[in-house]
Amino acid sequence: MSSTPHDPFYSSPFGPFYRRHTPYMVQPEYRIYEMNKRLQSRTEDSDNLWWDAFATEFFEDDATLTLSFCLEDGPKRYTIGRTLIPRYFSTVFEGGVTDLYYILKHSKESYHNSSITVDCDQCAMVTQHGKPMFTKVCTEGRLILEFTFDDLMRIKTWHFTIRQYRELVPRSILAMHAQDPQVLDQLSKNITRMGLTNFTLNYLRLCVILEPMQELMSRHKTYNLSPRDCLKTCLFQKWQRMVAPPAEPARQPTTKRRKRKNSTSSTSNSGAGNTANSTGSKKKAPAANLSLSSQVPGLGAIPNCSLNPGRDGDLCHSTAVTPSGQFKEKH
Repeated sequence: MSSTPHDPFYSSPFGPFYRRHTPYMVQPEYRIYEMNKRLQSRTEDSDNLWWDAFATEFFEDDATLTLSFCLEDGPKRYTIGRTLIPRYFSTVFEGGVTDLYYILKHSKESYHNSSITVDCDQCAMVTQHGKPMFTKVCTEGRLILEFTFDDLMRIKTWHFTIRQYRELVPRSILAMHAQDPQVLDQLSKNITRMGLTNFTLNYLRLCVILEPMQELMSRHKTYNLSPRDCLKTCLFQKWQRMVAPPAEPARQPTTKRRKRKNSTSSTSNSGAGNTANSTGSKKKAPAANLSLSSQVPGLGAIPNCSLNPGRDGDLCHSTAVTPSGQFKEKH
């Protein structure tokens, strides 16, 4: 069977430079593989600069990370922004974790204009704990990732919904402490809650307070203002946005059409119209020139309105002109 240009193994007769590019299907999962390798290269001396570089490599500047799970007191959902993501991963290791990696099985990918969405219903977050005891925790759930469709292919949204978790203790440790009931009782207790350590849970609760304060922190860092001044300016700007009226769309001016007069009627009634116009102008002329001075001889009134109330609380008052030419205010 001859190969066609639609065949992925098709080779162009013009040479290797005209071959079809390698499909881009494995790139999103490969980015998770690279992230796992970067997490494995972490050392005990990794500081905040290392975690910032890690987040910059794999997350967009406006990325968000969301965790959804259910605890004893009900369902929880935490969403943190890009500035808090490095600290989230560092708290995982501060809680006694020595290794962290993600396993994606049977993930589905959908391509859009500017992003790639990966939906994995069988995702496992595996953490290896060295303290308080040697335990392997497998946290299973659904992971939905949105990557930017560019050369960097960084994560824009991360949403991990935890369904269940398992804590695995080696049999060798159980055999070593088989005769010690206190150690066995300690081994039977969970060291995590829904696969998350207490360090991570406390940090997520703290992020509920820290996330709204990101605007204050950014303003303080940019303009070097005091915390009180940052709060005042932020509140004032929010108040301005609330009271500002919505922008109305520009209205197109409506054009009025003039009615055409009948030429025959206009010619026949031209003489009558001229006489009517002359009489009408004579009648309208006194009305146009009508003023208070014509009714009251020797007195002219000019209305004058002001925003400042008068003596009796009125906003409008008049200025009268006496026959001698002096002005006299009347309220």
